[in-house]
Amino acid sequence: MLNQFSRTELLFGKEAMEKLRRARVAVFGIGGVGGYTVEALVRSGIGAVDLIDDDKICLTNINRQIYATRKTVGQYKVDVATQRIAEINPDIKVTTYKTFYTPETADQFDFTAYDYIVDAIDTVTGKLALVQNADAAGTPIISSMGAGNKVDPTAFEVADIYQTSVCPLAKVMRHELKCMGIRKLKVVYSKEPPITPIDDMTISCRAHCICPPGTARKCTQRRQVPGSNAFVPSVVGLIIAGEVIKDLTANTQKGVEL
Repeated sequence: MLNQFSRTELLFGKEAMEKLRRARVAVFGIGGVGGYTVEALVRSGIGAVDLIDDDKICLTNINRQIYATRKTVGQYKVDVATQRIAEINPDIKVTTYKTFYTPETADQFDFTAYDYIVDAIDTVTGKLALVQNADAAGTPIISSMGAGNKVDPTAFEVADIYQTSVCPLAKVMRHELKCMGIRKLKVVYSKEPPITPIDDMTISCRAHCICPPGTARKCTQRRQVPGSNAFVPSVVGLIIAGEVIKDLTANTQKGVEL
């Protein structure tokens, strides 16, 4: 029977689509990278998603985040995402957490309940804790490395963390994960050297923070506000979604490999 996922089924086959329908994926961080990951997962037929993000949409998010529009500024990202998802697939089960993921908030989550975990958060401490908990639960995870201060979307690739180079965030993650005894981690990263953003206080969030009222972590608290654009985070998010779909449907795809 023809349905909204029929074109996808032409590539992957019925068995793969059924796997996706039964799958539950948790996306930690639904900003520039994670928002596009969620979009692609939902449009691919994933049956359940957990969205974890405590941020509200800010005016400065509009340049790169799929949920950010003039209309949604000031709203929680997970609330806007839930509304958009319902318009794409009303049958999907959405669970939201207005939570900033840290080692201290990890006990809110049952990592064994997920078929896949996406790490799209931007703090090293949170990323390490997330990877460690996924590893302990035996749940597959993919992590986004640095997407800020980059301008070449074609430079991103998928690799194990121990095969990465150049990326400063990946370097820190490699060292810490090795100390933790974690031997592998699938990541999306770029060898493009990060650009140093212009230090112009007239357009800097550090001097003119316009975060919505109630925002817990304001730009004024950052050491440096990274530059960003519309085409790098979105590409990273879509690459991650493709890897998740590929892994979840392994051995069932009927068409060409992703």
